[in-house]
Amino acid sequence: MIRNYLKTALRFLRNNRTFTFINIIGLSLGTLCCLYILLYVEQQYSYDRHEAEAADIYRVNTDMKVSGDHHLSSWSSPVIVPVMKKDFPEVREETRAFDASLFGADKHLLMYKERSFFENEALFVDSNFFDVFTYRFLEGDAHTALAEPHTIVLKRATAVKLFGKEDPMGKIIRISNKAGDETLKVTGVVESLGKSHLEANAFITMNSGLIGDIIRNRITSWAGGNLIWSFVKLRSGADPRALTALLPAFLESHGGQDMRNLHIEKRLELQRIATIHTTTGYEHEPSPAVSPSFLGLLLLIAVLIQLIACINFMNLSTARAVKRAKEVGVRKVIGAVRGNLIRQFLGESFLLALIGIALALPLLALALPYLNAITRADIELSALQDYRIVLLLVALVAGTGLVSGSYPAFYLSAFNTVKVIKGNFSNRVSAVGLRRALVVFQFSLAIILITGIVVIYSQLNYIKQRDLGYDKNQKLVFNTYANGANVGGFAEGLRTLAGIRTVTRTNSQMGRPIIQDRAVYLYGKTKADEQIAQDFVTDKYFLRTLGVKLIAGRDFRDNDSGRVLINETLASRLGLDPAKAPGVRLHSSYDSAVSYEIVGVIKDFNFSSLRESVNAFMLLYDPDFAGNCTVTANCSTSDYRSLLKQVAAVWRKNVPNAPFEYAFLDDEVQKQYEAEITLANIINSFTVMAIFISCLGLFGLAAFSAEQRSKEIGVRKVLGAGVSGIVRLLSTDFLKLVGIALLISIPISWWAMHKWLDGFAYRTPIRWWMFALSGGLAILIAFFTVSFHTIRAANANPVRSLRSE
Repeated sequence: MIRNYLKTALRFLRNNRTFTFINIIGLSLGTLCCLYILLYVEQQYSYDRHEAEAADIYRVNTDMKVSGDHHLSSWSSPVIVPVMKKDFPEVREETRAFDASLFGADKHLLMYKERSFFENEALFVDSNFFDVFTYRFLEGDAHTALAEPHTIVLKRATAVKLFGKEDPMGKIIRISNKAGDETLKVTGVVESLGKSHLEANAFITMNSGLIGDIIRNRITSWAGGNLIWSFVKLRSGADPRALTALLPAFLESHGGQDMRNLHIEKRLELQRIATIHTTTGYEHEPSPAVSPSFLGLLLLIAVLIQLIACINFMNLSTARAVKRAKEVGVRKVIGAVRGNLIRQFLGESFLLALIGIALALPLLALALPYLNAITRADIELSALQDYRIVLLLVALVAGTGLVSGSYPAFYLSAFNTVKVIKGNFSNRVSAVGLRRALVVFQFSLAIILITGIVVIYSQLNYIKQRDLGYDKNQKLVFNTYANGANVGGFAEGLRTLAGIRTVTRTNSQMGRPIIQDRAVYLYGKTKADEQIAQDFVTDKYFLRTLGVKLIAGRDFRDNDSGRVLINETLASRLGLDPAKAPGVRLHSSYDSAVSYEIVGVIKDFNFSSLRESVNAFMLLYDPDFAGNCTVTANCSTSDYRSLLKQVAAVWRKNVPNAPFEYAFLDDEVQKQYEAEITLANIINSFTVMAIFISCLGLFGLAAFSAEQRSKEIGVRKVLGAGVSGIVRLLSTDFLKLVGIALLISIPISWWAMHKWLDGFAYRTPIRWWMFALSGGLAILIAFFTVSFHTIRAANANPVRSLRSE
């Protein structure tokens, strides 16, 4: 019997090629999108789950209030977790990691013999780091690799890049960054076992002087010094909630007075390591976290795309029920019961689902590089070997077959035998209503997604075009930290070039998060009145190079050491009238012996992301700050190829030990919005796919409608109806459904986009034209989809459709 079912199904699919093609292509594309999204979401949730005893590893986060500002940070003070291990028997192991970008060392120049390159991802870690975090050691030993001072462990790719075919073990390398210059011995080569939120290509022991010495020995405050990622591994069976309940008393006993002296309120919390990558809201994350709501949105899109493909199947199957009515009647006459018919039609549905999903796998292989480029992921086909993915594919076949075939199976099997044999059959009102409802659903989803694209791109364009308070265009950025670099000579050399107007040096780079800050208060006030201000150390050329406006006082001059420029926000928080601020002195809470004189007030500018409001900020003049720094050049040329050749010559003369690298400031600023750009690309791509699959179904329904109404069209043409009138007649029914979809989708789109825009302090308004554009596009798409069949039907010879009458 199964053989007969199969033969009948294959015969039907072969004889209805258009129906078969539309359903198979729709199911294949829907499954491709659905499967890729599931693999992507699964990868995002897989971060840190490969760690040995991952359930027992927790990060110690800090919830802190400073000068009225609330900060939820992934950092903590360096002194905390070593003492936690001493005080709490539940803590089996503790370790810490530090990103040297806090001191501006966001790039590290690795040098060995004649080879050198910049490494962006390096961490300073405790010697027991690999006792907590799991890596595959290709060379060296996890427990002793970082035990000696001045040692480094490299990822395999980094080791190959630096040493080629040489054995790296025991080799001495040199590393330069903004914090200084060190020699290190390679004591290990590792490979990652899985995705980690704390990824790096080089691990340097903190027992190496310079930065490591600052972290290990000089920062002893329990209130301040929140600049390190701290982790604890609990003993098996320990209750993290019980430990968390003990932390307030622990913090008070060791650092209560310290916090009161600095007017800081602080609370510690434990965060399970496997949840870090998919939890947002924490400052200073080592890698961008992914919002669970974003992943939920992707899963919803995956389900809806697959559902759209299923809807196409249901619509076309019920639409073609008239042609199969007599088949059902004959089967019932010769003894088929309803159960047999249900199995037959469900079998056809499962067969189509199986073919569609089987075709989706090679299509996924072809599309994988493109999809990875869109999502900025690195998903591989090997992920399909996971037994969970295999089970998912089986479930996908079963679910798709059942959802897409259930209504046609029960609908067709319920036909009255006598009526259909006599030919007394008309398409049921319930089936027509269902088809219309499903078309409305499809295009409601399409309009919501189109509106999302319009709003997201409008926000990205708003970000790109918004006046940030400084000029980011035509700015070249150079990071000059390298052993033996003559940074002053490099900056002066740039100033001699015809294509460069001005050049400034800073200890941090514009377009990247500013980590350093200072607590300041007015002369004559107390620490209780302090304000936290982020800062740059710079020279007298900063305002001229970046185009920042001065609204009171004067710019920096030579011999202005100890003087500062503050922004409007800091002046307001200090209670200063900008016009009267010049000459006022500030004290620093971090060191009461340090004071600054305000020489001017600058207009607020967005030195951080537009997700945040402008914070208090100050520029410190110090021409003698450490030579390793960022150099920004304001250019006045359109011939960058020629200019960069000249700049490279100046670089080689003054920074001989480092490869020549540069960046454009506007590109660096845009990188702050990579998450939004990725979201736009993802929604854009999958929206196009959802619309295409919807149009496939609409195309099939239009073909059926034109075929079903061929005699009516013939009569109308004989009576004098024109082509345009017939096209309008046949298209109106479908366009009405799109109009209903537009009315349903507008409030949903408005609510969803308002929620998304709430994440920005500065955002584009949602305007009426965004919905009009989305609706207009949907109507045009629907019209052009059905127009092929309507125009062909309108131009058909009426004799052919009427000759049997």
